[in-house]
Amino acid sequence: MSQAHAERTDGSAPFALVELYTSEGCSSCPPADRILQQLTREARDKDLRVFTLSFHVDYWNYLGWRDPFSQASFSDRQRRFAQITRSSTVYTPQMIVNGEHGFGGYRADQAEQFIQQALSEPTGVTVDVAVNDQGGDSIVITYSTSGARAGQVINFAVVERGLAVDVSRGENAGRRIEHENVVRVFETFEVKDKAEAVVLKLPAAMDRSNSSVIAYVQDPATFDVLGVDAVDL
Repeated sequence: MSQAHAERTDGSAPFALVELYTSEGCSSCPPADRILQQLTREARDKDLRVFTLSFHVDYWNYLGWRDPFSQASFSDRQRRFAQITRSSTVYTPQMIVNGEHGFGGYRADQAEQFIQQALSEPTGVTVDVAVNDQGGDSIVITYSTSGARAGQVINFAVVERGLAVDVSRGENAGRRIEHENVVRVFETFEVKDKAEAVVLKLPAAMDRSNSSVIAYVQDPATFDVLGVDAVDL
């Protein structure tokens, strides 16, 4: 059994959690994928509390290319954000920072603005997460939180870096698209006020050496992200 734990300075320090809703079937999405790639690499290189997630939606699949990372539940999640924010449209690419600020995912300037704003704001919830990996098809995640309240949830996203796909059909036919922090597994649980453990099943084709778990507490009524931690597998 091996155990991994993220290195960090202070789990209660300000953070920015960046969700990108994207699709390989959308011709406007590759620029946003590149922005998320840059954010991900910079955060890892400089040990920044910027956590990125690439959610691939499925509503572009009808155009002739089925995004291999797409899930209907990710489309539903994006629609939930639109409902909460009373937006009349759901679109790609869309970035959302800390569950509060949604904007066109190709807008690097807005990404920088909202990330810097988030990194200047205190957080009220601390998350601490560790992973036990026994090498089978599942991992055991142990976590604890401080400051979370009843009714809030904790999300566990297993993300994979360094992915590249040669798209042969659809709007991006002939393009090679690179991705970082693609969400491969996403599960939500009611947050507890004591140490807990959850088990997540991993896709067979996932490269664990290039993957991480991002755990974040969220208010499902407002979508606000309240605390986050991450650990490499």
